[in-house]
Amino acid sequence: MTASTGHRRTPSWRPLAPSLLLAVLVLVGCGGGSTTEDPEDALAGAKKALDDTSGVTISLETATLPDGVDGILEANGVGTHAPAFDGELAVSVDDLSVKVPVVAVEGKVFAKLPFTQKFVDVDPGDYGAPDPADLMDPAGGISAWLTAATGVEAGEQVREGDKVLTTYDGTVPGTAIADVIPSADSSARFPATFRVDDDGRLDSADISGPFYGDQGTVDYTLTLSGYGTQQDITAP
Repeated sequence: MTASTGHRRTPSWRPLAPSLLLAVLVLVGCGGGSTTEDPEDALAGAKKALDDTSGVTISLETATLPDGVDGILEANGVGTHAPAFDGELAVSVDDLSVKVPVVAVEGKVFAKLPFTQKFVDVDPGDYGAPDPADLMDPAGGISAWLTAATGVEAGEQVREGDKVLTTYDGTVPGTAIADVIPSADSSARFPATFRVDDDGRLDSADISGPFYGDQGTVDYTLTLSGYGTQQDITAP
């Protein structure tokens, strides 16, 4: 039998080229890329989104405080623009960690102290903690950190689960920090990294500095979720 002398057809990859290019672009956009939006405009938009939402779940926490410092280890709960807060605070008092349910509304803070069954009116300053309702104050709360930040530069886009976040690095003046946490050194500068999601909302932030005067640097992580939460928070 005579072998065929026909040329073997070489597979053509050209029809696949656009699909491959699209896949590469998608992968780049989902991680390791950067944004072309002006960083200050992006943070101003994130402030507006936080100021406009009916409510949000807030988490503010640090792994540790300097020795001998009474302060907030963790705050978790729902904040609204009443302003109000309903959640739990974990504070360090005399080197002991105490976790208490807290409701803040109408300028008062109520806490259910350890070994008690009822909420009582407390001064959060006695525990080195701020009024948690102030976290949502558009003029002096956490959203104000976004527009107070200086030297803001956009970083890479990162993927966290199903979210794509754009990072922004800057420095927040101590006066803005002290509006939220009064014990902070108002003369200091606080390096911060903000992460903004594809909807232009603040997702999380890392902020470091002398939150408790000259007692040393503390690293806080702020996380926000549940934008649009609606909750009627009343005094207990």
